[in-house]
Amino acid sequence: MRRAVITLTAFLGGLIFLLASGATTAWAEGEGLKGKLVHQGQPVNGVKISVADESGEPVGEATTDAQGEWAVPVPEAGTYKVSIDQSSLPQGIALRDPNRATLTVQVYEGNERNVLFALVNAGQQQQQQGENAPPGETEQYWTRVAQLAFEGLSLGLTIALGAVGLSLIFGTTGLTNFSHGELLTIGAFTAYLFNTAFGLHLLIAAPLAVLVAAAFGYGQDRFFWGVLRKRQTGIISMMIISIGVAILLRYMILFFFGGEGLRYEQYVAQQGIQLGPISATPKSLIAMAIQIVVLVGVGLALTYTRIGKATRAVADNPALAASSGINVDRVIRVVWTAGTAIAALAGVLLGLIQNVQYQMGLHVLLLMFAGVILGGLGTAFGALVGSIIVGVFIQLSTLWIPPEMKNIGALAILILVLLFRPQGILGRRERIG
Repeated sequence: MRRAVITLTAFLGGLIFLLASGATTAWAEGEGLKGKLVHQGQPVNGVKISVADESGEPVGEATTDAQGEWAVPVPEAGTYKVSIDQSSLPQGIALRDPNRATLTVQVYEGNERNVLFALVNAGQQQQQQGENAPPGETEQYWTRVAQLAFEGLSLGLTIALGAVGLSLIFGTTGLTNFSHGELLTIGAFTAYLFNTAFGLHLLIAAPLAVLVAAAFGYGQDRFFWGVLRKRQTGIISMMIISIGVAILLRYMILFFFGGEGLRYEQYVAQQGIQLGPISATPKSLIAMAIQIVVLVGVGLALTYTRIGKATRAVADNPALAASSGINVDRVIRVVWTAGTAIAALAGVLLGLIQNVQYQMGLHVLLLMFAGVILGGLGTAFGALVGSIIVGVFIQLSTLWIPPEMKNIGALAILILVLLFRPQGILGRRERIG
């Protein structure tokens, strides 16, 4: 068995190397600037972006496309000024900070620099009322806080859907599954395939995608992870294999669907509705309602159903659960099936708010780990609490740091929790040795 694991790991490592080499070659073809304009999860089309060098000489300009994306090649590495034409923004949309309409960025050799402009509803942008007036004294500041807290709650619920399955898989098997983020991506692309290729309405395509993902999760454990467990493969080896599986799935999706952002046929563009200081689209509110219902259902199932109690027993002590007559393998298979289905639902809802893209699961994976570690490894309720805290925290952090750096907050949470409370908020201390 050890020889088979080594062979599989070597194969996946070679595949990773080949894919990474190809990606590096494509990335290093030339220098450039690019970005994507998004407002409330929707791409913003027709906005003019201009680029000048450090002396102010024009280098190029671009207009955002239907996906809100733009790109401008630059002749060489160096410092450039990127400006957004605020007059080309659609009615009702403005820059969050009007004084940051021009950004100075550094482009390195063989690299494409990503440049982001933060957009808000017109009238909500940060108002500069003198150097001596702190932003906390303005009504616009608290409106912005409320909006970011709402967006953080929405993000936290999405993270929680994925983190619950990730935490339960760790609790029942001890596996830190780095391929869990790709389960979100699989759910989103399966729904996209049913929606666009087969012409099914999204309300039908989404449940079918969740069912397909559940079958995939069952098959994953039945024919792959379960086999490795029976052969007593080490946890470290399985964790490394999960990294290879993640990259394999990610690049398979890239091969079949391409790297461009894709959209569902329905519910693409919606007018925002105002709820006091908060602005939200109807689909984001419905997505949050679905997330809350599913998370409450998972909590009730874990607390009151027979399989839920068995799952908690296996997570607490697999050996004791087995000696009590619980079929541990069956419980683990149910966890894999349900965890994959819930993660797929998170991917579908995330694709509804954003574009469907092959790296969407990778972008959420770090946040899921942060939520799981903050709440407590192996506890579904801890993953829920930790994910909501992470989502709200990283959104509110954009009050003080640029939006493109907001995920640094998740890394800070990981480090602080591991230093001061490694068992997490709802986790329990364990004696080692």
